[in-house]
Amino acid sequence: MLDNEFHIYREAKATLVSIVSPKFEFHKDIKETERSMSELHELLRTLEIETGSEHIQNRKTVDPATIIGSGKLKEISEVAKAEKSTLLVFDCELTSSQIRNIKKISGLSVIDRCHVILEIFAKHARTKEAKLQIEISRLQYILPRLSGFWTHLGRQRGGVGVMGGEGEQQIELDRRIIRERIERFKTELKNLVKSRQEQSKKRKNKAVTAALVGYTNAGKSSIMNRLCRVNILEENKLFATLDSTYRMLNPDTKPPMILIDTVGFISNLPAMLVEGFKTTLESAIEADLLIIVCDISDPHMDKHLEVTHKVLNDLGIDEKDHIIVFNKKDLACDELRKKIILRTHPRSFLVSSFDEEDIEGLRKYVIEYFLEQQEKYDLFVPYEKGEIHSKVSSNTNIITRSTHEKGIYYKIRVPGFIFKNLGLNDYILSPKSELYQKLKDSVLKE
Repeated sequence: MLDNEFHIYREAKATLVSIVSPKFEFHKDIKETERSMSELHELLRTLEIETGSEHIQNRKTVDPATIIGSGKLKEISEVAKAEKSTLLVFDCELTSSQIRNIKKISGLSVIDRCHVILEIFAKHARTKEAKLQIEISRLQYILPRLSGFWTHLGRQRGGVGVMGGEGEQQIELDRRIIRERIERFKTELKNLVKSRQEQSKKRKNKAVTAALVGYTNAGKSSIMNRLCRVNILEENKLFATLDSTYRMLNPDTKPPMILIDTVGFISNLPAMLVEGFKTTLESAIEADLLIIVCDISDPHMDKHLEVTHKVLNDLGIDEKDHIIVFNKKDLACDELRKKIILRTHPRSFLVSSFDEEDIEGLRKYVIEYFLEQQEKYDLFVPYEKGEIHSKVSSNTNIITRSTHEKGIYYKIRVPGFIFKNLGLNDYILSPKSELYQKLKDSVLKE
């Protein structure tokens, strides 16, 4: 949809533009701007777009017409044309009038950071739900900028069935087309989300889950591959994974333990995308444990961790039980810094996703974490209760099992909600019972 008008051609060469201004969010000082500009480079690399020079202007105030002022814009445009760039990419969000003004002065195509991120999301979305979320976000982005992108959507109207009265302005007709598309996609998405939530409820009663969360390109998919011994897509690019991916962490425990890989976070993410992808991040909301993954080798690691905690706070799950995994230790050389980071962040792990010993240690910790959350029960089941023995063996984690004259004693671990559904209450061994007193010396000390 709208690809002819909205698509960023891979053959384009881009010149990057940004600003340092105390009144401009995410660009209040040179450090913030350089970090954001570095991220923009990576976003364009993910789209396989060649980048040329980058330009940063210091300003006390932002020019409302062109962000950087017409004089500076003309200067940058000349450099861009000399290096054969066809695209100016602004590391901020532009309005319709700003896009139009910058195009007119520069004579070049103009896009902003938000446009780049939307293009990446559209490229990498795989599930129908993610694709719908992207289309809604793209249309919401285009709607207020319509006059900045194209004159009309006349050729796009086929099949929509919306025709205005005589004399109705074409731009208003185009806006109506987009609004109707947004509403239609929202309805489709609502139905999909409802279906997924029902599936999640069923899964909740059959498994426990841990969700990998963190800044984009921190190595979540690599960690998931090693922990679950599977082969999820791994790329050294931003937003390589957009759809939540579910894999079995440990099929041998009762209930099974599932690991979820979620969409990566990023700073200065357009509000429309944050809202749109909250449904994708619901897997993190529902998870029993959060595994925050952070790239310890990244010079902006502290900022990435700050963004991650902010997103979790926005989702209302910042208080959820979590651990922090500092990944890519093999790329970080400062040993003292590593030790300080681990001391600063309790319940944290320093790993390389390629180190089997690191991954196995992390895997054992997560499995034991879930087992420790389970309730412990002492059961005594008579030999003739074959169905009950089968339930215990198939649905619980047996710590101790010993045979006796009239039956089998089990010491088990299992989540309370599962135990409740198994119908084993009649076989709980009370500490006050005569049988318990007979068994405690020989068995319960184990």
